[in-house]
Amino acid sequence: MSHEDQLVRFNFDDLDIRGELVYLNESWSQILLRHDYPPNVRTQLGEALAALVLLSATIKYDGNMILQVQGSGPLKRLVVQVTHDGQVRGLARWQGFVPAGRLPEVYGEGRIIITIFKASGEQYQSIVGMEGSTLADALNVYFHQSEQLPSTFRLFSTSTRIAGLFLQQLPDSRSAKEQLLSEGAAVPGLPRDRLEDWNRVNILASTVDLSEMLMLPPEHLLLRLFHEERVSLHAPKPIRFSCTCSRRKVEDTLVSLGQSELEDVLRTEGKIEVDCEFCQQRYLLGAADVARLFTVDPDATSPPPGTVLH
Repeated sequence: MSHEDQLVRFNFDDLDIRGELVYLNESWSQILLRHDYPPNVRTQLGEALAALVLLSATIKYDGNMILQVQGSGPLKRLVVQVTHDGQVRGLARWQGFVPAGRLPEVYGEGRIIITIFKASGEQYQSIVGMEGSTLADALNVYFHQSEQLPSTFRLFSTSTRIAGLFLQQLPDSRSAKEQLLSEGAAVPGLPRDRLEDWNRVNILASTVDLSEMLMLPPEHLLLRLFHEERVSLHAPKPIRFSCTCSRRKVEDTLVSLGQSELEDVLRTEGKIEVDCEFCQQRYLLGAADVARLFTVDPDATSPPPGTVLH
């Protein structure tokens, strides 16, 4: 099984614990091709991207999910996005030297915001506190407090690859098992102590190192970590870099500014240039394009093509 650019879900057959693995290689390279990030900024961005892809598998949604960190420290802004069909993108903005320290040292005073934009137009947002030394620590605390389910993130980021491991304790199914047992059914794994199971699995997971996480295929990694447990893997979900920007989205944004303001820019600059922060694609509009945006043509089926500069 190839393990590049994919999300893999797995579960422990005899435990109330599920897990996920994420690997990003080519998609990560595509993001880094567009920005020259200092090492510590790159690490933060990579870990955030791995975390968001893992998070996206815990929630059913049709649309996109965004994780952003805004702070007053050296790393001013970090944004990563994943769509329901596995398209990812991300960017970071910083000022001066960004240390390899705890969250407050990297971001200063700030907050982590996770937003889900559904295709239906619904929007859901969660605020994650800057607790712990790393993004993984903050997310572990958030899941425990908001979901009431112990969860563990382990995130790995280098200049060429990203990987992440997620574990989560499922809601207690003991009552259902006990009912089956009372009816004479054979239920493997009873009795078990959920806390003991959770602690044991996490101790085993904590032994994984960077090279194992980045290089071993999922089935080999899980066998090495949990060789005494029965673990089932689900079909992998491919992940790829893709930017969701488009000329139509750019034009819709410009229309919201108003015709007079756009014409003022044209008089001053001669053209309107809009660059996508994520993919660095440039959209160029001239006077004819702006006039078209504010002209209603009942016979037009689609706007004429504009200029896109790469």
